[in-house]
This record gives sequence, structure tokens and C-alpha cells, in this order.
Amino acid sequence: MNKEDFRNFISSKGLKITKKRDEIFDEVLNTKGHFDPEELYMRLKQKGSKVSRASIYRTIPLLVEIGLIEEVERVDKHAHYERVSADSHHDHMICMKCGKVIEFFSPTLEMLQDEICQRENFHKIRHSLEIFGLCKQCQ
Repeated sequence: MNKEDFRNFISSKGLKITKKRDEIFDEVLNTKGHFDPEELYMRLKQKGSKVSRASIYRTIPLLVEIGLIEEVERVDKHAHYERVSADSHHDHMICMKCGKVIEFFSPTLEMLQDEICQRENFHKIRHSLEIFGLCKQCQ
């Protein structure tokens, strides 16, 4: 995913290509790990951006729709996001008490999902798995 793809997508939706959307796109592209809209807003403000919270909240669904980021829901229902990457797929265990997110990858789970999709003649594009429970510290 590059900025030109994003700009073409924005245009195809009948929306304007703006400097603020470009700044949001660039910041998300350079973000490692999970983030929430408020963190994104604060980072951009620290860099001198004039982007508004409203611009961030309007742009995030576009970034999800185009497949650059995906939502990771925490226990407090406060949405967090992370970049989608074909070569670093992982799933999440989420503590329902403290909100800690533990990332994991299981070849066995991936194989089972592929088998189920094949059996059901279903073309998988991507998936997200969240397991909710209590982390070691909260048990």
C-alpha cells in the first residue's frame, strides 16, 4: 500500500485528497504496534500538524476499508488499531481486566482455518482472532 493507492481510493469515494489525510496516512504507515486515534492525534500534534481529531476519526474507517489497518477491540470498548501486514500476521489474546493485548501466531490454527475454508469452498482474504480472558497478572 502506497500513498498513490490511498489517494486513488479517496478519489474513488468522491472525497477530497487533503494534506491532513496525507499526514494521517504517513503517520499510520510509520506506526509500529497498536495505536488508538488519540495517540495518533497527539503524535501528529507533536510534529506540528494542524490535523484535527475529527479528521483522524473520519480517516481511520477509510484506512480500515482499504486494508491498511485493522481494528483491535479492547475490553473497555475503546478501539485500537494496527497496520495490516501479509508477512507478520498474528492473533490476539486480550485481558478482560487490564486490557493487555498479547500477540501470538499459531501455525496449527492457521492450518485449521485453511482446512475449514477449503471444506466450505470459502475464499479467505484475511481473518482476525481475538481470545478474551485473564492474563497471568490478573488471574
